[in-house]
Amino acid sequence: MKVKEKYQDLTRDQLLEKVYQLGAGYESNSYSCSQSAVAALHEVIGFDDVIVKVSSSLAAGTATQVSGTCGALAGGIIVLDYFFGRPVERLSSEVLIPDNIMAIQSALEAPKELVQKYISKYGTINCSGIMTKKFGRPYYLNDPDEFTKFEEAGGHSDPEKCADMVGQAASWAMEILLDKGAIEL
Repeated sequence: MKVKEKYQDLTRDQLLEKVYQLGAGYESNSYSCSQSAVAALHEVIGFDDVIVKVSSSLAAGTATQVSGTCGALAGGIIVLDYFFGRPVERLSSEVLIPDNIMAIQSALEAPKELVQKYISKYGTINCSGIMTKKFGRPYYLNDPDEFTKFEEAGGHSDPEKCADMVGQAASWAMEILLDKGAIEL
């Protein structure tokens, strides 16, 4: 699959920067780190719209609980699975098929690369751990007072906070798609 026509004249580095900027912009203006990372990739690649929709509530460590996986990482993994994931026809509810089990191992390779990039940069894949690194502490976003404090600390307005992390996740996912040949310039 090729990137959308309007992005085909970009160099690899320009494309990765464009995806970063889109991810950061979506996060700053639309919130949902998971959906924003996916939307950035969708803008450049043009896969099914429903993939953007189904990534909504993985934001803020899963449904704003801040205790799960970083939403932007989860969004990036969703897109990688769109390209590399095990197809539904490889699943069986009736019989164990060893080749189908091996297919999941192959599908895990691209997401593992994204996870490693996260661990290298942030030391964790957990939302609260990344918040601690970026803000000095996690915020429980379901509490209105905590959400206000998060916003006052630059949650969606400081380009070095969540916007940076979402842009980075989208860019890394795009880099993996390019490196593995799923996407061409």
